[in-house]
Amino acid sequence: MFDRFYLNARKPKGLGGCLILARMNRFEHARLAKWGLGYLLLQKDDVCLDVGCGGGANIARLLRLCPEGKVYGLDYSAVSVKKSGRVNKKAVKEGRCEIVRADVNTLPFAEESMDVVTAFETIYFWKPIESAFAQIYRVLKRGGKFFICNESGKNSSQPSERAKLLDMTVYNKDELERLLRSVGFTVVHTYSRDDNGWLCSIAEK
Repeated sequence: MFDRFYLNARKPKGLGGCLILARMNRFEHARLAKWGLGYLLLQKDDVCLDVGCGGGANIARLLRLCPEGKVYGLDYSAVSVKKSGRVNKKAVKEGRCEIVRADVNTLPFAEESMDVVTAFETIYFWKPIESAFAQIYRVLKRGGKFFICNESGKNSSQPSERAKLLDMTVYNKDELERLLRSVGFTVVHTYSRDDNGWLCSIAEK
């Protein structure tokens, strides 16, 4: 039963998915996201896209950091899209936020339409990841930033039991930088917090 509950973290659905998203918003992802965002310099009018938006907590953070901008959220889980809409309903009503259901490998946005794209604890599930990164590169404006915030994989060749269960790939610093540069990103800054195993990368187009 425990395994079935956490398997729902990959693509939340049903009541279990709602519970997972609520937990992520309040506990599991919150501290990591706040730490990582300390490295991301945003403009007040930036247009942002949060890919794999989950429960919508990071959309709310981006809206606060870009009070004159707009934030899009994207997730392939219908439960996540609905939850993110509820969490950010005021901004959605005002036209400052829009949440769509889609896959990262087929982003429904025009070329060079985003100032910033964020991905919080979600690239583990992107397959093929090179295709997903290429899509993000496509929608970013020249000079735009792709911000990744997740746990690090110091030795991703030996995945943990949780990673095996969820079919996750946890990338280390060198792997991430290589993948980002392979699709065209030219500047990559990486920050880590070894005591918690946290990692964030900022790639510039």
